[in-house]
This record gives sequence, structure tokens and C-alpha cells, in this order.
Amino acid sequence: MYDSVLVATDGSEASAVAVDHGIELAARLEVPLYGLAVVETRTEYDNAIVDPDEVETRLRADADAALESVESTAQKANVAVETALRTGVPHEEILSYVEDQGIDLVVVGSQGRSAFRRVLLGSTADALVRLSPVPVLVVGDDGIVDGRAGDE
Repeated sequence: MYDSVLVATDGSEASAVAVDHGIELAARLEVPLYGLAVVETRTEYDNAIVDPDEVETRLRADADAALESVESTAQKANVAVETALRTGVPHEEILSYVEDQGIDLVVVGSQGRSAFRRVLLGSTADALVRLSPVPVLVVGDDGIVDGRAGDE
């Protein structure tokens, strides 16, 4: 059915749930697992107050931490994982990685770290669902609303 699984992460709570699903799928299917984080190049910091280099450094550190979490979680589940970090527009870089690696299934969280957290489906997940040549599994975040459990 699937010969490889890619879990794309940004370190958000929704992507952490997606990581768990991706690892479980790879283990059950006994297929290679890949983890990918993308440092977003489109920024909202186009002013003199915020240093773009400082923002990129912080975003890169967040992406590295997200990938370390994927590696740690996969190791605990005895699943080998190959991780990569890319820079660019997230959905474009994910689709490029899918093509480069011959990925058969992409697993992503329903919402990421976007400022528009109330949107039904995050913009990256939405773009992947619309544009991906392979199936995309969009995983919800188990009742977390804006980073907290709630009944809103």
C-alpha cells in the first residue's frame, strides 16, 4: 500500500500528534519513515524593529528542535527515521521532498504555528491536500484549541 511515510513537522502540538501517527504507521507497515521541517522564508517581519537574521536563527532552532523530537519519539518506538531540514515555502518544500525521496504518504498536523490558528485547516495542510501527488493524512490535535485543551 505505502512504501514510505513522511511526517512534516513544525514543532506545534498538532504536528506532534501527526508525528505519533506517522511513526505508528511506519512501524505497522514496516516502511521507512522520514521527518521534515521547513524554515519558512516568507516572513511577516518586514520592519526595522526585528532583525531578519535573528528571526531566521530562531526559526532554524525551532525546526532543529522539532526534528530532534521526531528522532527521539521514533527511537523510543524502535523506528528508524531519516530527517531533513529545508528552507523555503513549507508546502513547496514538502512537495519537493516527496518527489525527491519517492514518498508514498505524507502525514501533517491540521494546524501549525501560523498566526491564523483559528483557520479550519492550516494553510500548509490545505495546500498539501490540494496539490500533493500522493495521499496526505491530516491529523487533528485531539481537542487542543490555540494550544490549550478546551470546549470552545
